[in-house]
Amino acid sequence: MGAGAGAGGDRPPVAPGRGPGWEKLAEAVAQRVSPTAIETIYLFRPWKREGREWGTAVVACRGTDAGDRLRVYTARYMLIVRGKERGQSRVEIEETGLSPAQVIAHVMQAAAERSGDPEPPVAVGPAVWYEG
Repeated sequence: MGAGAGAGGDRPPVAPGRGPGWEKLAEAVAQRVSPTAIETIYLFRPWKREGREWGTAVVACRGTDAGDRLRVYTARYMLIVRGKERGQSRVEIEETGLSPAQVIAHVMQAAAERSGDPEPPVAVGPAVWYEG
């Protein structure tokens, strides 16, 4: 009886970056940065506890003034998945830095190791959230 991804009886596992919480986060990110500027989205495994789901993504974007560096945003959501307030959410997006792509990938791996998460974040392209 696990509570991780794919747990929940006969429901198929949800693809990384898909689901109601991620949809709300993707909408908020698109209001902050153009989806066409997104180079990579690093998706940390969401976790659920006490009727709530939390998810974190790190979004690396090309910037016109950044040279060869990518502008880095940390995007987080909390979604209520059970109870009377089901569907309510909170989303936060914060610009956290400017860095070369190779450094961002290394930092993402190190962050997973420090947190004790057995799964490193999944690196995906913007098509996971934005069509076309």
